[in-house]
Amino acid sequence: MAETTKTRSITIAQRPLQLSWAGVTDLGRRRETNQDAFLAEYPLFIVADGMGGHAGGEIASRRTVARLEAIVESGEVDRASIENALELAVADIADHPETTDEGTGTTLTGVYLDVEGDEPQWVSLNIGDSRVYLLRDDRLIQVTTDHSVVQELIASGKLSPEEAEGHPYSNVITRAVGASELTPPDYLTIDVREGDRFVICSDGLTKELTDYGIQHFLRENADPADAVEAMLAAALENGGRDNVTLVIVQVDAAGEPSSTMADSAE
Repeated sequence: MAETTKTRSITIAQRPLQLSWAGVTDLGRRRETNQDAFLAEYPLFIVADGMGGHAGGEIASRRTVARLEAIVESGEVDRASIENALELAVADIADHPETTDEGTGTTLTGVYLDVEGDEPQWVSLNIGDSRVYLLRDDRLIQVTTDHSVVQELIASGKLSPEEAEGHPYSNVITRAVGASELTPPDYLTIDVREGDRFVICSDGLTKELTDYGIQHFLRENADPADAVEAMLAAALENGGRDNVTLVIVQVDAAGEPSSTMADSAE
């Protein structure tokens, strides 16, 4: 079951706005363990999809989330603190007795609100093939670029997006947070606009829902928790072949969302 929608008041260009968000993670219908994890606490919203034998993937995703949760609690969320947290997570993963497999690691993707400059802005971050989508002006855009073998083949013109569907290397990623040297995330800055809605998800969602399907459930559900539940239900109904994790974050005019719980930090 999804978290209850949480909210936070912010001010952009002297205009009061409200952030609202909710997240969920689910085992799916074919996996024995859930190797996904997520963090949805202002100002950082991320999803991690672990990989590795035995409990390795679960350890990798949870240690990464725990290290990032610590910087949220410290009140310092920026590129430097994120990369420091990820370095600590890499050490945690390498030192854990159940993560000796070289394939152990986790994806990491999400957004955080950067309030350090003249105007707050979103910053997306990405390592691996979990994704951030943005619905803006009723158009769904994939913000992040997958770090995967298939994406490299598409970028080089050797494979079309249609041919990528069901490709035997579709699950092979080229970057991860794991027991090897950390490569910093890709970052992208995005202005803050009323009406924007982010979907942050593991590939357990995108294996089962097309971009059109994601957009459909956003249109049908104004409240983040309702939208999260609807997408999860659809992903499970469509097969639930992997763990499914998603977080929805949206920006509304102050007082508009039909949220049911306010963040205590308001």
